[in-house]
Amino acid sequence: MGGISAEREVSLRSGAAIYNALKGLSYNVVSIDVGPDICSLLDREKIEAAFLALHGGYGENGSIQGMLDVLGIPYTGSGVLASALAMDKEASKKIFIFHEIPVPPFVVFDKELSKVLPLQLPSYDLPWVIKPATEGSSVGVNIVRDKDGLKKALDQAHSYGSRIILERFIAGKEVHIGVLNGKVLGGVEVRPSLEFYNYEAKYTPGLTEYILPPEIEARVYEKAVTAALSAHEVLGCRGATRVDLRIDSEGNPYVLEVNTIPGMTETSLLPKIAKLAGYDFPRLIEEILKGVFDEG
Repeated sequence: MGGISAEREVSLRSGAAIYNALKGLSYNVVSIDVGPDICSLLDREKIEAAFLALHGGYGENGSIQGMLDVLGIPYTGSGVLASALAMDKEASKKIFIFHEIPVPPFVVFDKELSKVLPLQLPSYDLPWVIKPATEGSSVGVNIVRDKDGLKKALDQAHSYGSRIILERFIAGKEVHIGVLNGKVLGGVEVRPSLEFYNYEAKYTPGLTEYILPPEIEARVYEKAVTAALSAHEVLGCRGATRVDLRIDSEGNPYVLEVNTIPGMTETSLLPKIAKLAGYDFPRLIEEILKGVFDEG
């Protein structure tokens, strides 16, 4: 948990909640704040399995997974390739399109290429969602409703990386589907009091209303579940994931992204979904951990 990404504080909160749950279940558990000495720490603590709560950065892009593979330490969640693909919004969207999983129309803007090529603005109408290609927790995300706000949004997104996604904003409902060990747990509809479900709305209690199950027609929910599970599968994900979708006024779902290490804080969505499915928090954590050995 922890690490150095923009999601460090959320990671620490998720890690603490997971640690306490496993401790309460009488597991021999140690919490590790990931830094340059991670390999020696894992060796010194004689870690037999790693429960990953390392959000963002090298926690979700396959780096820590690759290191654990080399060390022969089994871990929760997706492997190297699935983690890398899910973290890269450009790569995952292209895979979804290939498999005919609906995604919002988008273009990619690369800061380095912009030095020699002019910015090609999207052909679809505003508003646009501007987001870094490789961040989570809505870090660096803005909704641009007129072109006057474009430069500021691009500059903010660029502070987190060179590649930027300019995505058509899908007006409608936001629904998140939880997947655990290859099966759909359920879904939640989020209704933020802010402009959209941004970092502040996600992690500040009271700023978002959570509807469980989502208030959508059964046929629409089934379409969302099908799209979410397909997204999980085509990336090759394992363990627990949360798939984020927007559903337009006609009931069409659009996959935004797959989160391979979903948040486990007091306001996080996967624990809320799991609770409705009959899993209290400790049982959810234990089921995720069991998945490590079932996979092996």
